[in-house]
Amino acid sequence: MYDRPAETVDEGAASQRGFTHREGRTLLLLPELPVAGVQGPGTKSSGSVFYNPAMSGSRTRSVLLLWYAIESGILGEGDIYALDGLTASGLRARRWLNELPLEMAQRIKATAVDLNEDALEWAVSSHEEFPPEHGGGSLIALQGDLRTEALASGRHWVDIDPYGSPIPFIDSAMQSLARSSVLEVSATDTAALTGSSKNPLLRRYGARVRTDSLAHDSGLRVLLATLARSAARHDRAVQPLISIWDSHHLRVSVRVVKSVQSANSLDDSLGWRVSSPSREEVRGSISAGLHHDDDVEMLPMHCFLPIDSPIERRDPRISGPMWVLATGDNGAMGSMTEERAVEVCGPREGEGDAHGWEERDFEMERRRVSRSVRNIAEEGAVIDSFHHIVVDDLASWIGTGAPPSPSKMVGLLRDAGHRAGQCHYGRPSFKTNSPWEAVVEAARSLQPPM
Repeated sequence: MYDRPAETVDEGAASQRGFTHREGRTLLLLPELPVAGVQGPGTKSSGSVFYNPAMSGSRTRSVLLLWYAIESGILGEGDIYALDGLTASGLRARRWLNELPLEMAQRIKATAVDLNEDALEWAVSSHEEFPPEHGGGSLIALQGDLRTEALASGRHWVDIDPYGSPIPFIDSAMQSLARSSVLEVSATDTAALTGSSKNPLLRRYGARVRTDSLAHDSGLRVLLATLARSAARHDRAVQPLISIWDSHHLRVSVRVVKSVQSANSLDDSLGWRVSSPSREEVRGSISAGLHHDDDVEMLPMHCFLPIDSPIERRDPRISGPMWVLATGDNGAMGSMTEERAVEVCGPREGEGDAHGWEERDFEMERRRVSRSVRNIAEEGAVIDSFHHIVVDDLASWIGTGAPPSPSKMVGLLRDAGHRAGQCHYGRPSFKTNSPWEAVVEAARSLQPPM
C-alpha cells in the first residue's frame, strides 16, 4: 500500500523515468547513476536527489535491526509508526518495506520526510515503479521539516540521517518517541566527534576527544552520551543496540524507554576515557566497576573513569564526557550475521539479467551486503568488555614490532578461558574481558623468535 497525500506531491515533477539502480534487494530511480568507486555525494547540492552509496551498509543494518526489534518485541504487537527523517531518495524507508517479510512489513506505517520536493518526487516514482513484491506496509511522503513532523504524532522508530551534525534534530525526535521505541542517529561531522575540530566538538557535544586510534570509538561514545542526556531531559533512558564507525560517518542505534528512575541514574553511564593511565587511575576504574579486578602490575593503554572522578579536563590524555558502558546489545548485534544479512537483504539467486544486470552484479551486491555486518555478531558477544584494543597500538605499547593478528589474538585469549572477539571497526582491533597481563602474554607469544 502507498499513500500519496495530494497536498505534498506534484504529479508532474518526476515524469521522466530516470536510471534504475539497485541497493540490497530494492530498486530505485535516480536522475543519474552514482559514480563507481566514489564514496559519498560530495556536496548535498550536487544533484536533485541526495543519494549516497557509501551509506548502503547503514541502510542494510537498519533493515536488520528493525527485523530484530520486531522479532524481540521491543516495538510491541501493533502498528509500527516509523519516521525516515531527512529521507532524500526515500531508500531507507523503502528498504524497510521491501526487504522485511510480509508479516513484519504490513505492521509498518512509514513516513518519509524531506525538505527537497524533487527528492520526494523521485522517491514516490521509485516506490510506484518498484513496490514491495509482497504488497505489505504503507509509505507516506511528506515535504517538511523533520522537527515539525516528528512532533506531529508518536513514533516507534525514528531515523535521523543528516548532512552534518544531528544535534538540531535530537530533542524533537526524542520527544516524539513512544514508551518503548528505537532511535537511529547518524553523524557525518566526524572531524568534530573524533577531536580533530575541537571547537565544534565542544560547542555541539560539550566534550573533548583525544585524536588517537580509538577516536572514532570515543566519538560514538560522545554521541551516545548526547542522546542519553537528551533522553533524561524528557524522563527517558537509552539502551544502546549497535554503534558503528563506517566510512565517513558515525552511527548509533538505541532503544529508548520511558523511565524516570533510569533517567535519574544517567551519571552511572557517563565518564571519561584516559589514555596511558596511572596505577591510581586504573585502581579508580576498578573501584567503579569499569575495569577487571587485577593487581595492576602491567598498565593498560586505556581505562574508563566515572563522571565524578577528579580529572583535569584539559589533560591531553582525557576524552569525554562520554558513554562508558556497553555501546551495543548482544542480542541485537548477534542477530546481524552475514548469513542473515544476505538472506534478508541480498538479491535473490537467479534474478538473471533484469534491467541489464548480470549474475556477477548480483553476486557483488550480495558481497556488499555481507561485508556491512562482518564481525558485528562476534563483537556483540563481547560488547560489554573493558578492553577495545587496536593491534597497531598494542605492538607499539609493548614493543613487539609487527602488530599481531586480531583473529589469532582472539583465538589465544579464548583458549585461555577469556571472552574475546574481533570488532567491526575501521582499524584492525578486538575486544576482550581478559586481564591486561593475558593480552600482553598472548601478543608476545605471537612474535617470531629472535
